[in-house]
Amino acid sequence: MIFGSLFGGGRDAARSTVAVVRDVTIGRMVRLDALAWRRLAGGTFTLDRDTLEITAQGIIKLDDGGGYVHRFYTDDELMLQAVSQQPDGSDADDFTLFRPWSSTYATGGWDDAAFRDRLSQPVWNEAGLPPFRRFWYDGDERVQPPVQLWEALYYERDGDPVKHIRQQCMLYVRDLAPEGQELLLALSARPEGGDTTHDIMIGLPLSPAEFSA
Repeated sequence: MIFGSLFGGGRDAARSTVAVVRDVTIGRMVRLDALAWRRLAGGTFTLDRDTLEITAQGIIKLDDGGGYVHRFYTDDELMLQAVSQQPDGSDADDFTLFRPWSSTYATGGWDDAAFRDRLSQPVWNEAGLPPFRRFWYDGDERVQPPVQLWEALYYERDGDPVKHIRQQCMLYVRDLAPEGQELLLALSARPEGGDTTHDIMIGLPLSPAEFSA
């Protein structure tokens, strides 16, 4: 599953050249197997296309030797994510496709604090969605702190990162028939020098056979 380790990577994740993970990188087209979401009963995750044009790429270094998270973005903010132990992504074996559900700007410190408090809860309730249980700390009903990380974002394969984004997040999950899962990633994100947003993304685990570039 996604995010095998809790993470909170520092800014030394920035690199001069982005990774190519299973041939996926900036400027490439990714083809998806639509059966990955169509076969699931009662799922919220849907897409009206089966291709992704990658126009941006993020990298997160996980703490304590936990590996790396590679994120590949489209212009409409779909996100294909891969987790690896190696910085070049050559051993990536954990893939998830996310689509945006909602994004709002924090209206003040109290608003951000209230959202972070929600990130600590064992169940996520969101308007228009069924409840999701916490994936991290699964089975633990106590309040737990959100995971913190830094993401370096690139627009060019050989360029410098265009921004660094501090995030506090929590991952949630619900089961779907037959033998599937749907994920919810809730995060508070603030780029350096920018404003804080509260973002909800709905995700679907992918096998390597369900996408190609």
